[in-house]
Amino acid sequence: MDGTQLAAVILAAGKGTRMRSEQPKVLHPVAGWPMVAYPTRLAGQLGCRPTVLVVGHGADRVRETLADQEVRFALQAEQLGTGHALLCAQSALTGFAGTLLLLCGDVPLLRRETLAQLVARHQACGAAATVLTAELADPFGYGRVLRQGEEVLGIVEQKDATPEQQAIREINTGIYAFEAPLVFNLLEGLNCDNAQGEYYLTDVLAAARAAGRKVAAVTLAEATEAMGINDRVQLAEASAIMRRRINEAHMRDGVTLMDPACTYIDPQVEIGPDTVLHAGVHLCGATRIGRDCTIEPHAVVRDCQIGDGVRIKAASVLEGSQVGEATDIGPMAHLRPGTVLAGHNKIGNFVETKKALIGVGTKASHLTYIGDAELGANVNVGCGTITCNYDGVNKHKTVIEDDVFVGSDTQFVAPVRIGRNSLVAAGTTVTKDVPADSLVLSRVPQKIIEGWRLRAGKKEQKCSE
Repeated sequence: MDGTQLAAVILAAGKGTRMRSEQPKVLHPVAGWPMVAYPTRLAGQLGCRPTVLVVGHGADRVRETLADQEVRFALQAEQLGTGHALLCAQSALTGFAGTLLLLCGDVPLLRRETLAQLVARHQACGAAATVLTAELADPFGYGRVLRQGEEVLGIVEQKDATPEQQAIREINTGIYAFEAPLVFNLLEGLNCDNAQGEYYLTDVLAAARAAGRKVAAVTLAEATEAMGINDRVQLAEASAIMRRRINEAHMRDGVTLMDPACTYIDPQVEIGPDTVLHAGVHLCGATRIGRDCTIEPHAVVRDCQIGDGVRIKAASVLEGSQVGEATDIGPMAHLRPGTVLAGHNKIGNFVETKKALIGVGTKASHLTYIGDAELGANVNVGCGTITCNYDGVNKHKTVIEDDVFVGSDTQFVAPVRIGRNSLVAAGTTVTKDVPADSLVLSRVPQKIIEGWRLRAGKKEQKCSE
């Protein structure tokens, strides 16, 4: 690209009736992201300033979903065709002069390199419009590209095409580069005299030629890049393609996927080399996995930061947590948001944590709940331990200092603090702060009634006679 100003308009106003959903079509997820997020990200990567999203059906939900993106919104209150949709973005582009990319919110598989090629071709040719095309074995339903050699004469929609034109296999993908503000001047001269009664964006090409301007084209090497999503079947197909791309990229970067077809990784996930992912793993959201980790089957990790050398065992679920190096988690552990493990920890089977800061070397091996708590280094938490953090109205904090040994079946009734190097005996309910270096225990005295079972047996025998 030659430094010419670049902007983008993304069409995302359609209802998507074939999705059979109350949710706007462009918000349905492809490999973990709303499909409209893909063209939005590409526009940002290419340096488009501004990017305008044309919204209509479910406009408020689309705005809310993309509220953290650097995009402007334009409303197409009435859907009168693609030409009308682009015209709705005109006011959001006041003062812009340069190359305008026209993208579709339901086309998530385009690559950055493809759009860069489209823009470069458009600018090198000095074209008024450049269309991205593809060759399809079955082009039914698509607009056909009309050519005279290398020159693009125009595009005819399926319903308006003659039988000879319908035999053409080169189709319009709906992706364009335009010269702006020229394209808006041409749009204002369009009419809706066609089979669908809509303002076709494709008519801009004929208008540009009538004005003596050039229309160019770039043909996709891989037609699936321009795949549009109109129903759940196509949604699944696009998700499979995107997952395959993501997984292949990670494998080339040194990550082992034991069964790539059954491994699910969201687009922004980062994974260090020599990490091994087993079948059924889901890595979601803004997750980062360190080097030399092992994640066993059916683990789910969402919005987490995982250090080097961590082992996440089968069927564990981690959400919004930070895990330090050389930590073992699971199997079937649950780390809820706000959990921070300093490293060299063990969080075993059926252990649940929430808003828990856990120091280096601290272990909770099984059947334990640690919530709203701060544990120091080298604490041993015995089986069946519970931090009783909720009194029915407020949450309270438990603090356990370094080198404390907690026996099995202990309850900490928060707020409470256990001093360093103390021992909490098994079966204890702790309701008061414990000084350092102490032993704390609270048990009902054990009572033994010798021969009781024999006497009880005789009574049972008489009752049955």
